[in-house]
Amino acid sequence: MSPVELRRRLEFYRDLGIKTMYRREAQVEATTQPSPEPLLEPQFEPEPQPAMELPGLAPESDTLFKILEDIGDCKRCRLHTGRNKIVFGAGDEHAKLVFVGEGPGADEDAQGFPFVGRAGQLLTQMIENTASKEGIPILRKDVYICNVVKCRPPENRTPEPDEMEICGQFLFRQLSAIRPKAICALGGTASRALLGRTEGVTRMRGNWQKWNGIPVMVTYHPSYLLRPYNQNAKREAWEDLKKVLHMVYD
Repeated sequence: MSPVELRRRLEFYRDLGIKTMYRREAQVEATTQPSPEPLLEPQFEPEPQPAMELPGLAPESDTLFKILEDIGDCKRCRLHTGRNKIVFGAGDEHAKLVFVGEGPGADEDAQGFPFVGRAGQLLTQMIENTASKEGIPILRKDVYICNVVKCRPPENRTPEPDEMEICGQFLFRQLSAIRPKAICALGGTASRALLGRTEGVTRMRGNWQKWNGIPVMVTYHPSYLLRPYNQNAKREAWEDLKKVLHMVYD
């Protein structure tokens, strides 16, 4: 494997939240093995050798401005061919709470800002109305909102794994630069990108997960909640958001 391929593989594992690698301990001669444990005792794997830290993906003192500069007029994957504008992210760069969605839609692609269409209007209502009812004085501008991929997928299709991998390095740097108190993953694509898990949102929502030590709450994407037959999901999403807001701002 070439150094470039190795680097890309390590970056992909880091984006999935894997921080360390372990070297397998060499075989020990049978004469040096300790006496067998009693049959009823549980057997454990040997302690791993000291970890080799993976190389850092983000430069020291990284900032959102530096990340945006590094993205530039990005043509790293096929999504650039159909985009109008790169949709980087928006909100408070020192936010305590970050929302991560899937990718830009038509309105976002036209304006260059995340969650400005119907789903974005619903997300704004969810944030501000829930915060108001819970006595938490925040508005949408006080959080940070971004997506897994920064260019609109054709016909709003789900991003492909290689597109998520390439764009994931910038999402990783955004979250590392902001270092929020919590992250809210909106929908299955965001949860897969952050947690590397394949379970559906229905199974994962409502429970805290972790991304690089930061608590993550998975909930439904606002576009899913716009469908008329998802009334129960709306109630569940509001409950998830209440948990997030109280954990972050109480």
